[in-house]
Amino acid sequence: MSSPLLIAMRNPVIRTSMIAIVLFGFSGAATSPYQSVVGITELGLSDGFYSALIFAAALFNVAVSVAIGIVADRVGNYRTLMLAVILCGVVGYGAVYLLPTKGSFVLAALMLLPVHGALNPLLFAYVRTAAKDMGGRHAAAVNSGIRAAISLSWVLVPGLVGLVLSARGSMLPAYLLASLGCLANFVLVLRLLPEKTGVDGALGKRLSFLASFGEILSLRVLARLLAIALISSMLHVTAAVLPLIVTGAAGGKVSDIGIIVGIVAFLEVVFIVVWGRIQYRLSHIDALALGTAIYVVNMALLGLSTERWHIYALTLISAFGAAALISIPITYLQELIADRPGLGSSLISVNVFLGAGFGAALFALGTRISDYSGTALLSSLAGVAGLLLLLFLDGDGRGKASAS
Repeated sequence: MSSPLLIAMRNPVIRTSMIAIVLFGFSGAATSPYQSVVGITELGLSDGFYSALIFAAALFNVAVSVAIGIVADRVGNYRTLMLAVILCGVVGYGAVYLLPTKGSFVLAALMLLPVHGALNPLLFAYVRTAAKDMGGRHAAAVNSGIRAAISLSWVLVPGLVGLVLSARGSMLPAYLLASLGCLANFVLVLRLLPEKTGVDGALGKRLSFLASFGEILSLRVLARLLAIALISSMLHVTAAVLPLIVTGAAGGKVSDIGIIVGIVAFLEVVFIVVWGRIQYRLSHIDALALGTAIYVVNMALLGLSTERWHIYALTLISAFGAAALISIPITYLQELIADRPGLGSSLISVNVFLGAGFGAALFALGTRISDYSGTALLSSLAGVAGLLLLLFLDGDGRGKASAS
C-alpha cells in the first residue's frame, strides 16, 4: 500500500499543490515567530494595540476564508482565487519590508495577510477535488501528506531565519523572504496548476451567501465544530503553558524550551504521515478519538510534571497525539459539507479561530483558579468534553456523512 507522500508524488496536480503549500508554509514560518518583534519592538506598536490587531486579523481571516470558499464553489474553480490571495501575500509582506511603518504593518497584518491566509483552505479544497476519485481513505492520506508539508516548513524555517538575521539587528528582511516565497508560489500556480472544477456550478449558484453561512451555523455543523474546537484548544493551551511549566514546575532552562519544541515539531512531521496510514484501517472518527485520547493523557501528564526529564519523556506521546489533532480534523471538517469543497474547507479556518478562542479562555480561567500545571489539567478536561461530544454525535459513524 502506498504512503500518502507517494500517492501525492504520482499525481502531478497534487504534487504541485504540495509544493504550493510548502511555499505558503515558508512565508508564514519565516515571519510569524517574529511578527510581534517587528510590530512592537521595531515599529513601536503598543502591546494593547498589537493584541487588538491580531484578534481583529484572526476574525477577518475567518470571514474571508468562508467568503472565498463560497465564491470558489459558486464559480466552480479555485486557481484564479488562489492567484488573487497569493498576490495579497506578495504585496502585504513586501510592503512591510519596503515601507517599514506602523501604517504599512497594520494594513498588511489586518487585511492583506489574512486574505493571503485563505490560501490554506483553498489549497486543501483544490486537493480534495483532485483526490475525490481516489476514495475517502486515500484522500485522507493525501491530506495528511499535505499537512506534513506545512509542518516541515515550521521545523526548518524559523530557526534558519532567526540564525541568519539575528546578527543584522532587524527581523524586517524576513518579510522580504516571505514576499519572495509568495512570488514563487504565484508563478508556480500560474504556470503549473490547471483550472479545477470543484462542484456543479448550478449547485453553487443555488446557494446564496446567507444560505451558505446558514449551513455553517446549522446545528449539525455547529455542534461538530464545537467538539473539534474543544479538542483543538488543547494545542493552543500547550503552546502557552509548556514554556512556563518547563521553566517553572519542571525546573528547566529557557534553552530546554527550544529543544523540546524542536523535537516535537520534527516528530509531528513523521507522525502525521503515520496517522495517514492509520486511517486506512480506522475511520476518521475512530482515528481522531484515539489521537484525542492520547493527547488528553499528554496534557494530564504535563500538568503533573515536576522534573525536566518528565517533559522530555512526553515529547513522543505529545508529538503522536498532536499529529492526529492537526491532520485528521481537516478531512473530518471537509466532509461536514462534502458536496461543497470550498465551503467545507473554510471550516478549517473557523476551527482554528474557535480553538484559539477556547484555548485563550481556558488559559485565563486556569491561571485565575490555579497555576500553569493546573491549567494543563483543566485543558485535558476540555479535551475529554470535546471527545465525548464527538463520540455522542458521530460514534456510530454518522460524522462521515456529508451535508444533508
